[in-house]
Amino acid sequence: MVETALITGASSGLGAEYARQLAAQGNALVLVARDTEALEALATVLRESHGVHVEVLACDLLDPQGVDRVTARLSDAAQPVDLLINNAGFGLALDFESNDVEDEARHVRIHNEVPMRLTHAALQGMLERGRGQIVNVASVAAFIPRSTYSAAKQWLVLFSRWANARYRSRGVTVTAVCPGFTHTNFHERLGLPPGQEGVPRWMWLSAKSVVAESLRDVDRGKAVSVPSLRYKLIVLLTKVLPQGFLARVGERGR
Repeated sequence: MVETALITGASSGLGAEYARQLAAQGNALVLVARDTEALEALATVLRESHGVHVEVLACDLLDPQGVDRVTARLSDAAQPVDLLINNAGFGLALDFESNDVEDEARHVRIHNEVPMRLTHAALQGMLERGRGQIVNVASVAAFIPRSTYSAAKQWLVLFSRWANARYRSRGVTVTAVCPGFTHTNFHERLGLPPGQEGVPRWMWLSAKSVVAESLRDVDRGKAVSVPSLRYKLIVLLTKVLPQGFLARVGERGR
């Protein structure tokens, strides 16, 4: 298993759950997010519960200086990072024509440009050491037309598939994790109260199960991880169902 993991978007949701499960396995952590108070609170709990080293790196990844700080940490040969989890992100309303175009540009930056830059930085040391793991948290939306969110997540899946094929023989795996609807604070940040997302109960997953299954897939070196049988079946169906129907399905949940 890895020795040090750097997780972006670690203050809540899937990022915090990755931190909890990796700390329980005895891994050191570097937690990255904007909310210093939330990061410090999580770090304190993990240190006390598991006795692991936890470093807090509070920065805004939409600020070039914030990205520079994280790439510098990933490039530090004296403190190598064995696992990078690109998890930071946010969602927008599906009304692309009504959204602020600058918000859309930031959306693409956080989901695509930032993971690309951090992956590039992490790869240098990982390839030199001949080992490493990179996780790009995408979404089942990558397989379903769903405005620019779907497009951004599809980019992560394709990039991860290519990178895994290219670097796996050199000891570095790259995995796109594609969860379905998962109980986190993601939808609340979009202004949707719990239970009002318009999604049936059976489609919801727990963050704990998503992270546990995805980490198993990461250790197997899979290029794409789709947690839960129900979403594996949904992804298979997207290959045969009409795009118009899938686009209507994609309107749910916002």
